[in-house]
Amino acid sequence: MIASLADLRAAAGRELGVSRWHQVTQAQIDRFARATGDYQWIHVDPVRAAAGRFGGTIAHGYLTLALSSVLLTDLVQVRDRGMGVNYGCNRVRFPSPVPVGARVRLRARLLATEPAGEALQATFQLTIEVEGQPRPACVAETVARYYPQPGAGGAGSPGR
Repeated sequence: MIASLADLRAAAGRELGVSRWHQVTQAQIDRFARATGDYQWIHVDPVRAAAGRFGGTIAHGYLTLALSSVLLTDLVQVRDRGMGVNYGCNRVRFPSPVPVGARVRLRARLLATEPAGEALQATFQLTIEVEGQPRPACVAETVARYYPQPGAGGAGSPGR
């Protein structure tokens, strides 16, 4: 478990592990559709989707990507930070769908860390795996910034 800014810096270049399994439900997919306005039938119409290419509804690709944030907390909980923010994605792909009811988990590697002003910037390689499927549902290189507690000095500074 990555629990501090120092742990995060020390883990650069290493595999961080695998998260717990998370089941993707139709209710979760429907809530995501409401939040984003993306009501495409392959996500929200179980009857029509049953006759479609995937044999049922599937999670939105961006819902799958969004799950990486919560699943990453199984592996990374930087407790000595003031705040953490998603800074962006360098690359995202969705090689296979996530069928409703499927269980997914996150496999993470910390590619690099570097100072970014007062923050410590971390670049992760994230892979969302689907139980029983040979291909991942999402492969993403994401960037996060971890800011120190106010008054603690820059996260990227030596000795921090």
